[in-house]
Amino acid sequence: ELGISARVIEAAPNVGGTWYWNRYPGARCDIDSMQYSFQFSEEVQQEWTWTERYAAQPEILAYIQYVAKKFDLNREIEFNTRVEKAAFDETTDRWQIETSASDIYDARFFVLAVGPLSTPLKPNFDGHEDFKGSVYFTSSWPEKTVDFSGQKVGVIGTGSSGVQTIPKLADEAEELFVFQRTPNYVVPAQNRPLSSNEVAEIKADYPEFRRMAKQTPLAFTYPNHTDSALDCTDAERHERFEEQWKVGGLPFAAAFGDLTTNMEANRYLVEFWQSKLREIVKDREMAEILTPKEVYGCRRVCSSTGYYETFNRDSVTLVDVSGTGVEKFTENGLIANGQEYDLDAIVCATGFDAITGSVTRIQITGLNGLTIGDAWSEGAKSYLGISVAGFPNMFNINGPGSPGVLATMVTGAEYHVDWICDCITWMQTNRLSRIDAEPEAQENWVEKVNEIGNKSIRSQCDSWYVGANVPGKPRVFMPYAGGFPNYVNECDQVSKRNYEGFSMQ
Repeated sequence: ELGISARVIEAAPNVGGTWYWNRYPGARCDIDSMQYSFQFSEEVQQEWTWTERYAAQPEILAYIQYVAKKFDLNREIEFNTRVEKAAFDETTDRWQIETSASDIYDARFFVLAVGPLSTPLKPNFDGHEDFKGSVYFTSSWPEKTVDFSGQKVGVIGTGSSGVQTIPKLADEAEELFVFQRTPNYVVPAQNRPLSSNEVAEIKADYPEFRRMAKQTPLAFTYPNHTDSALDCTDAERHERFEEQWKVGGLPFAAAFGDLTTNMEANRYLVEFWQSKLREIVKDREMAEILTPKEVYGCRRVCSSTGYYETFNRDSVTLVDVSGTGVEKFTENGLIANGQEYDLDAIVCATGFDAITGSVTRIQITGLNGLTIGDAWSEGAKSYLGISVAGFPNMFNINGPGSPGVLATMVTGAEYHVDWICDCITWMQTNRLSRIDAEPEAQENWVEKVNEIGNKSIRSQCDSWYVGANVPGKPRVFMPYAGGFPNYVNECDQVSKRNYEGFSMQ
């Protein structure tokens, strides 16, 4: 619509992003389907009908492919191709972009839509080449169905991918061994089919539904309470927690307004959560191993169906590897805590180099030979989470310094796309060829992100929010934790002031 030619470089053989690669059993969204979807087209909103509260991977992938087909987007996408290098030419104010197909693109603008959780961590365990069985990664699951029936299966990792796939694998495998380094808080998703009346009610005024969602910190509507957990009786507090537990999923922490900011309030939440765990898991020793030793919410809270119930099965063994980790692979399985476990297959749910990894894996060079690796050597820096000083005409979607992983990803991405398009239009109108974040504006933004983040419980433990899951990665709280509405206001004010904090020519 802007009259600009565009080319998308995509590593996968089809559209879908995260939902193309993460097709492991049990893969499912943890934001309500009616909100985890595009809103740029009212026609699409009315045409597509979601079947479940939390859509499973096949349904989300089908939806993305439907949208791509509807708008004939695939013809502008170079599939099975990665961007390997990108360098800014200061004499022409253009980017030279090299791909794995040996193509070189000359582009005025370089937009990173690489995703904050798309660079898998695939550790090479000692002896990995010796194992005679099959090894799978949840982050790059094969397209063909994998049959684990009659097999002894080991799962390494109990983050979001692990807790979703473990119940499914337990249904198939003869025996399942779960190797847990760090326990996570898991809340039942309370997933269910969507009724036709519920869908019709939202579709009757979808724009208003979306507008209300954007007024919430996480950019989606949910039963949210703003009163303090400290201003009620024990019985009232317990009743509220029970109500929110039945809502399920991420909204559980919205039972009160101070659960993720006040340590005493958080302690009440943890005590209730622990009581629920003890109700579900029959073995007391196993329940203790499954109990996190940290505050609720400092890691990405997981939602799943039947996760803790899985550990009541005689065929499921929980192995605590918090001390030694998985020591090595062997020909017949792996060794953990000095004991060898015979396995037919190993599933690695080992996470991602979050938020920055998908950017730094590309050899990006900006002004004066500055590489993105050098620019972020002390931790990720950005202006508004969209631009990086020293890399003109480069925009990042859902990058470090933006709400990104702390808000509805689709809504955040659409907002960034609109902001970037408005910026490009403004540059065209004013006959400008270059826009770059000013270093001082970037430093001020980084300081603001850090200040807000340090007040949040989310910054209080070693999680991927701070890069602690990647050895040697600088420990910096990367997302903007001030809430989606505040973030949008900050960015809108910058654009209204003729892109204050940017230098242009």
